[in-house]
Amino acid sequence: MSSELNTNKKEIVDNLKMHNKDCGSSIVQISSLSFEIDMLTTHLKKFKKDNHSKIGLIKKVNLRKSLLKYLKIKDKEKYDHITKYLNIRK
Repeated sequence: MSSELNTNKKEIVDNLKMHNKDCGSSIVQISSLSFEIDMLTTHLKKFKKDNHSKIGLIKKVNLRKSLLKYLKIKDKEKYDHITKYLNIRK
């Protein structure tokens, strides 16, 4: 995901969800977490001493990492697609 926040969270999720009522699949969770991680990263660049947000960022990164690991085991094609779409390093 680019550092510029031109798209909002809903647009990102809408592009990746499998059906209209999909709100809990691992792909949707990963895309939502990626948006939140990007927001927290830009916030922490401005407020370097915000330790509470740093802890939240670390928790979100670890959760996304575990969801990506699960997705890689279950469906390699979806894993490759979402890492390319969201520009996540492997």
